[in-house]
Amino acid sequence: MTDETPEEPKTEEEKPAEEMSEEERQAAEWAAMAEDDEGTDGSAARVLSQNEIDSLLGFDNEATDQDNSGIMALINSALVNYERLPMLEVVFDRLVRMMSTSLRNFTSDNVEVSLDQITSVRFGDYLNSIPLPALLAVFKAEEWDNSALMTIDSAMIYSIVDVLLGGRRGTAAMRIEGRPYTTIERNLVERLVRVILADVSGAFDPLSPVTFRFDRLETNPRFATIARPANAAVLAKLRIDMEDRGGRIEILIPYATLEPIRELLLQMFMGEKFGRDSIWETHLGNELLMTNMKMNAVLGEALLPLGDIIKWKVGSRLMLNVKPEDLVSLRAGEMTLFKGRMGSLNDKMAVRLEEVAIQDINKEEDS
Repeated sequence: MTDETPEEPKTEEEKPAEEMSEEERQAAEWAAMAEDDEGTDGSAARVLSQNEIDSLLGFDNEATDQDNSGIMALINSALVNYERLPMLEVVFDRLVRMMSTSLRNFTSDNVEVSLDQITSVRFGDYLNSIPLPALLAVFKAEEWDNSALMTIDSAMIYSIVDVLLGGRRGTAAMRIEGRPYTTIERNLVERLVRVILADVSGAFDPLSPVTFRFDRLETNPRFATIARPANAAVLAKLRIDMEDRGGRIEILIPYATLEPIRELLLQMFMGEKFGRDSIWETHLGNELLMTNMKMNAVLGEALLPLGDIIKWKVGSRLMLNVKPEDLVSLRAGEMTLFKGRMGSLNDKMAVRLEEVAIQDINKEEDS
């Protein structure tokens, strides 16, 4: 017999660290911190490590999307995602097709237009991110009573000037940095902006007819302020390639500008003609024109009491207040379509049309 006593089972705190799972280790750490806080009567607070501070502020290097983590997620939570307006993609896809055709006619060159991305940004952040030198075109939506912005970068400016003034193909446009844009360059860019604005108006036409009017050109982003810095906006980045030349054009539309058609932009599906099918309309119209319709020639009408009609016998006469020269009504059902005069043609009864009553029916429906 020995005096050894059986060992008591170890608690989680007494287990070796290598035998604990990750959850047990974290629970033990929190328990130890709680005991320390109780022992010091709350006089000492836990100090966050640098990694915890970076994770809280959204600056964690291991995070794949820093904009959606920590405080950055709270700051950007006020932004409206453009995907909540699905018809915008349809509008800009249509704009790309229209611009490809119009810019080819404008430059007499092979132009390829592509849509890089559509994002939501803050207006102030976008102005601060514009690479200078650049030209900013401010334009106004007449029907929506608000403004938008178009940015043309320096590469696109020199490329369009080179193309319109007869530069050689296959050579990159010559750039001279550090000088202001000349009057000729600004005028040529203004012509380009007007062509693009006409296409933007055409792209929005299936949703809501709108006219975008060119306002002014600015070289300083501070003078192109059309909204408050914190306001959200939709940014569409377009890439224009003309063989070895080209550049970027960015269209910024504040959400306040799109507010009048917000309900239309929220729809998931909408045909360019709002569900109408021109092929079926034409086919149905042609078939209706070939349909046989029965018409009655009404010589006259009289309103009589039912008691008089019951007394009628064979040989009774009905007096009509109609003269031989009065017009006869041609009716389809209860609707009078034409009026004419009775006569005969080739030993058959005939009616010669004198008046068209369809116009009178249309006037009554309009009133």
